[in-house]
Amino acid sequence: FMQNNGNTIIAITGNPQSTLAKNAHFHLNINVGREACPLNLAPTSSTTAMLVMGDALAIALMKMRNFKAEDYAVFHPGGSLGRRLLTRVRDVMRKDGVPCVPKPMTLGEVIIAISDARLGIAAVVENGKLIGVITDGDVRRAMAKYKENFFNIEAQEVMTRTPKTILPTERIVVAEEMMRNHKIHSIVVTDEQGHVVGIVEFFNVSVMG
Repeated sequence: FMQNNGNTIIAITGNPQSTLAKNAHFHLNINVGREACPLNLAPTSSTTAMLVMGDALAIALMKMRNFKAEDYAVFHPGGSLGRRLLTRVRDVMRKDGVPCVPKPMTLGEVIIAISDARLGIAAVVENGKLIGVITDGDVRRAMAKYKENFFNIEAQEVMTRTPKTILPTERIVVAEEMMRNHKIHSIVVTDEQGHVVGIVEFFNVSVMG
């Protein structure tokens, strides 16, 4: 039936003389000399050979067709891997209550902003655009450095001026990789003009897996 309809038949068997092998256009021989079963009865080595051949064919086709992670996600959207590949930063980022502070704000006030938001980070902005970030770690280091003058120090004096940022349209797996590589727990999300639109946390991206 398949031959009559012009189909190309590729058979994978352990017996080149089998009916299937003889009627196929191409035959892949996965014959094994002996099963791993002590009685040489239960299909053990032969099933492993079948799996190996199937994996080899799949990998070869992926390379030939330039199959990418995005393609995998399209065909498997319901699984955890598919969700991680399809989910964008905008889908999990925190949009409300993001602590944005002006650069002249004192660290005493910055602490309150960070504490109220419970994000461990504050975005320092000027004219609505991100110019730096202050984290819990920055606050602790500033306390040790400035001691009794700490509460009068301005945000711009201790902020990180080249913070890691990400676009809301970026895939969540990119955010996860950035956090792992740079050993950070939060990333400020900005639009293409540099305006703060949210914050994505490591917890939000890790639960996607």
